[in-house]
Amino acid sequence: MTPDTQASPCEFDKDNPFFAKIVENRLLNGEGSAKETRHFIVDLEGSGLEYSCGDSLGVYPTNNPEQVEAILKTQDWTGDESVQLPKDDSGISLRDALLKRLAIGDQSKKFLQAVLERAGDSPAKAEAETLLDPAKRQELKWYLEERHLIDYLEIFSDIQWQPQELVALMKRLVPRLYSIASSPTRSPNATHLTVAIVRYETLGKAREGVCTTFMTDRVEINAPEVPVFIASSHFGLPEDGATDVIMVGPGTGIAPFRAFLQEREDRECSGRNWLFFGDQHAKTDYLYGEEFDAMQESGLLQKVSLAFSRDQAEKVYVQHRMLENGKELWDWMQGGAYFYVCGDASRMAKDVDDALAQIAQDHGGMSEAEAKSWLKQLRKEKRYQRDVY
Repeated sequence: MTPDTQASPCEFDKDNPFFAKIVENRLLNGEGSAKETRHFIVDLEGSGLEYSCGDSLGVYPTNNPEQVEAILKTQDWTGDESVQLPKDDSGISLRDALLKRLAIGDQSKKFLQAVLERAGDSPAKAEAETLLDPAKRQELKWYLEERHLIDYLEIFSDIQWQPQELVALMKRLVPRLYSIASSPTRSPNATHLTVAIVRYETLGKAREGVCTTFMTDRVEINAPEVPVFIASSHFGLPEDGATDVIMVGPGTGIAPFRAFLQEREDRECSGRNWLFFGDQHAKTDYLYGEEFDAMQESGLLQKVSLAFSRDQAEKVYVQHRMLENGKELWDWMQGGAYFYVCGDASRMAKDVDDALAQIAQDHGGMSEAEAKSWLKQLRKEKRYQRDVY
């Protein structure tokens, strides 16, 4: 689908995305920050799309055209070659497939195996073959993560691929989901996003996150060229506005909680609000800090617990602030508060889970097993919700 063949309002979904406009692209970090976090406003006017607090916006990215041209050059392809993709009976040009349908970043183990079957003898082949040993699972994972499609085409340059042969082995380019950082009560026709822009280096080459740099570098402001859809979520506010809520959202995990607070304010909810936020430096990385300061002054936020890990010799994270406020946090939970966490799944979410269990032991007199059972019951009652990635 293209912007010229938009579906009718309310018909837009993952299979039929709406071509939206980015109307604001603003850097959130202060000068000198090691991070690049951006605030996007995505205009949904005319789409008929509706969302709730806790939902995500799905975005279909386009790969970097310069990278696609570099890939084509390695095989002396024009880009006009026709290839067949699943569910595409009419075929598509190789250039379009590489731009919009295929993942040109890291590839799968299946792809590597196909490369090695076709490659001639070389030190690079010998090195890669050793990683197929089941005992070297972690080394293989690192190898695959470091190498993008163009690296295989350059390293194993003796292989002359047929376009269809290569395409059949590649992973599909999938949409990225971003927690919506606005409430429909305040922004019914646009979604706000809080996005960490991904730029890094492997093998001495500059790399980039496909979707984050698509939105930041390659989308023209106010141009209807961003395919989007709403992804509904289990993550949401309690129905009773008198219920207290505790929100733990370091870094971009703050996004849904900005939305929660907007909605709680607009609906004049009487329940108390407690926010835990963390990042590297208070001066440069307190995302939406002015907004949250104003919410504290107005009385909307009863408590804000901040953890800036690099502002002192010893690193401090949100779970440390939870433990420091353990007695009060326990009292809120005993009073029926809902507990939310959003952000990094690999470490932060587990550390927060462990801290909550420790608080139950320290201030609720529970054993380790009882604390785990308590957390399980909270999840069952939807009083402990996680949106982690």
